[in-house]
Amino acid sequence: MIIRTLLYSIFFCLTIQAMAQHTLKIDATLNPSQKTLSVKQQITYKNNSEDTLKEIYLFDWANSFSSKTTPLGKRFAENYESAFHFEKNEDRGRTDIEKIYNNSSVPLQWQRGEAVDILRIIPEIPIKPGDSYTFNLEYTVKVSDDRYTRYGVNKINDYILRYWYIAPAVYDGEWQVYSNKNTDDLFLTPSEFSVLLHLPKHYIVTSDFDVVSENILGNIKTTELYGKDRTKAVLYFEKNPDFETIETDKLKIITNLQNSKVNPPVQALMIDRVVRFLDTKLGPYPFDKIVISENDYKTNPVYGLNQLPSFISPFPDGFEYDMEQLKTITRHYIDNTLVLNSRDDYWLQDALQIYLMMEYVDTYYPKMKMIGNLSNWWVIRWAHLADLEFNDQYPMLYFNMARANIHQSLTTPKDSLLKFNMNIATGYYGASGLRYLDNYLGDDILNRSIKDFYAEKRLKPIKSSDFEAFLSEQTDLPINWFFEDFADTRTTIDFKIKKVKKKGDSLEVFIKNNRKTELPVSLYGLNKDEVVFKTWTKPIDSVFSITIPSANIRKLALNYEGEIPEFNRRNNFKSVDGLLNKPLQFRLFQDVEDPNYTQFFFMPIFEYNLYDGVSAGLRLYNKTVLPKAVHYSLEPQFGFRSKTLVGRASVSYTQRIDEGTLYAMRYGFSGNYYSYDRGLFYKRFTPYITFAFRNGDLRNNEKQFINIRNVNVYQDEDPNNPEQEPNYSVFNLQYVYSNPNLINYFRSVVDYEISSKFSKVSVNLEYRKLFLSNRQLNLRFFAGAFLFNDTRENEDFFSFALDRPNDYLFDYNYYGRSEDSGLFSQQLIIAEGGFKSQLEPAFANSWITTVNASTNIWKWIYAYGDVGLIHNKARGTNTVFDSGIRLSLVADYFELYFPVYSSLGFEPNLPHYDEKVRFIVTLSPKTLLGLFTRRWY
Repeated sequence: MIIRTLLYSIFFCLTIQAMAQHTLKIDATLNPSQKTLSVKQQITYKNNSEDTLKEIYLFDWANSFSSKTTPLGKRFAENYESAFHFEKNEDRGRTDIEKIYNNSSVPLQWQRGEAVDILRIIPEIPIKPGDSYTFNLEYTVKVSDDRYTRYGVNKINDYILRYWYIAPAVYDGEWQVYSNKNTDDLFLTPSEFSVLLHLPKHYIVTSDFDVVSENILGNIKTTELYGKDRTKAVLYFEKNPDFETIETDKLKIITNLQNSKVNPPVQALMIDRVVRFLDTKLGPYPFDKIVISENDYKTNPVYGLNQLPSFISPFPDGFEYDMEQLKTITRHYIDNTLVLNSRDDYWLQDALQIYLMMEYVDTYYPKMKMIGNLSNWWVIRWAHLADLEFNDQYPMLYFNMARANIHQSLTTPKDSLLKFNMNIATGYYGASGLRYLDNYLGDDILNRSIKDFYAEKRLKPIKSSDFEAFLSEQTDLPINWFFEDFADTRTTIDFKIKKVKKKGDSLEVFIKNNRKTELPVSLYGLNKDEVVFKTWTKPIDSVFSITIPSANIRKLALNYEGEIPEFNRRNNFKSVDGLLNKPLQFRLFQDVEDPNYTQFFFMPIFEYNLYDGVSAGLRLYNKTVLPKAVHYSLEPQFGFRSKTLVGRASVSYTQRIDEGTLYAMRYGFSGNYYSYDRGLFYKRFTPYITFAFRNGDLRNNEKQFINIRNVNVYQDEDPNNPEQEPNYSVFNLQYVYSNPNLINYFRSVVDYEISSKFSKVSVNLEYRKLFLSNRQLNLRFFAGAFLFNDTRENEDFFSFALDRPNDYLFDYNYYGRSEDSGLFSQQLIIAEGGFKSQLEPAFANSWITTVNASTNIWKWIYAYGDVGLIHNKARGTNTVFDSGIRLSLVADYFELYFPVYSSLGFEPNLPHYDEKVRFIVTLSPKTLLGLFTRRWY
């Protein structure tokens, strides 16, 4: 009896300990004219650890908006999001703390560290294990504009508040405290919230919390809210809210997500179906309601659907709305109940969210295609893209990063992820991994385990390792490979069938894992397109042999149904009888890779230069939507002005390396044949090797390249220029250092060239600085010198150019490269001397050094200036300069230069001023795409 009583006592104490929560009592008054919240807050901190605490850390993420140099401000700059940088200081969000004191009104010591959004307070007495400590704060929050994160105050003075209050950090043996970096990962343990709001009476409050009371006195409305076991307190203060409440059997969904194509009753039925699905797959939601807002959805949208204009809908009516509600409700369902470290252990939440979405689509939309009804269009249905299921997009978008060698492991801290990985690829890869694991385990073990795990761990602090331990108890198969090799490494997956041996009525299949991992793979036996045999291997780390029956098997395949997110499925086939492992396939236009075929693509192409005119042709190539290691391209074209067959051809192999600073080596060969003047053609053949290096932190833009090539040029002789060198070969060694960022941009190039007639070396340095005052300074330095120059004295073909390089290596996209008058001669490419005015001497056959500078006058209007020394053997050294106005409509892509004053004098007074205006125009889609990808990659 005594033992039983003792056990009950221990159990009671453990239960109380597990249930003990922090208590946050907040009294907040909104001042709309100042866009501030005046807050009086009491925090009762419960020490649930085994350590005595002499300090308490608090999150004050409202203050992360206080300057451009906070971790949040730096993150905006890293992501090329410039709006925050240009905000006025007085309009920035911040927290002004008036006092912090204990329950006896004694002021407490407190401080901010270098991270201004973290507070450290010193209690007057240490807090022992199991004890509680109550203290008070009084502060004013200036609410930030919602332009930066979609949370804050908008143009009509409505408020969506997320990190508006000060909250205690988690201590689990060490303080889990970190700064806001706009990664939506504030980590709090379930706490008890009591919130008293004083607002102008025309504001209506919407939140997940329960409304205890609401009354109006004069022009002020007082609303009391309460929530227990909550990890966040998101509030909506709106004058004309459009939220509506959907009652389901399980809980209330309060939402303002709308879709005009779906009537309200159908919307309600879809929401009810989503809630029932989650209740079945996970278990009951512990609270009465969830607020689902359009803001939530835009912060974490269904990528692909969110890119479509509202008037384009390739999906059936209701599908988009269903997916929007599904993703947003699922996110809240998981985030509000599974208490994981949101920065270091978030991946399980992301993976579960997308995994459940995939399960939902398989259940209710099993025939839905990735591109919806577009797959039935006659111009598209021939493509493999039209065959892809909706759920195929998830591994495909992960491969977008993996093929570029910028994927990251699932366990990478959230603030270290590239934006594309954080928002898209990591969750998609994690969900694809859960499907991999589900197929491997079979018998619905994974789905049952997820539900049981949710029931046991809901609202309790957990780690992903707890899920691993729980799952391992549900099966006899090894699963450590999923957590160690799949989740915890950034190595991609690649299996191949090395060889097959016939042994009587059996086949011995040798399977190789091409990566340094230990993972299982599925093996299929095929008879034409029919699967006659399937099995799973054990986890393989090198080469593994397995013997299977040979009956009716004509071909073997690994991962035939794509249940594994495998980097390269093109080497997964082996013919038992026959020469070709896969049939050939020819397709018009680029397509998504189909691993069941060896593919060739054709595409019409059109280009333009002044001498060939419009050149049209056909491109034969193997490049798919996702890059491959080996690329080849053959592009014959007909120039309608030159009446000649022109074009280019290339082949390259890229060796991508997962570990170390050397991340890629590319070997290739290219050839070109085009006009370089009227009736004159050139041929260029270039073998090359490139070594690419990068920083270990993929968010760091620092990269280095070593380029080695040999450029061989053969030109038609120009009868008007008999001294020109028609044929030559130049060996070129180049080192490039690049570290482009919004605030500080730096790039340097050291270039060495040698041929039979000359040898020269040059250095090019570019620096751009965006100051806190929003002033931008652009500096460029170029210096070049001939080591020897045996060309003729009056020949400047290989000389350094002051303003318009001769481009004897044919690197630049000149539209009229041989023009010295007219519009095409005004095309500007910033290279070598980088001058904008056309001055004399225009070339240097000995050495040159120049400095180019510009600074903004107003927005995209800049003043520029160039100065240089240019030395020729016959003329000696000359000093040159120019200055003018630069209109940078799209930096480096579309710009106009208007010279004002130079070595020639005041240029607007000179004849033919319109011919002195220079322009930069970039028509290459690939180059323009860089404006988008720099934000995401």
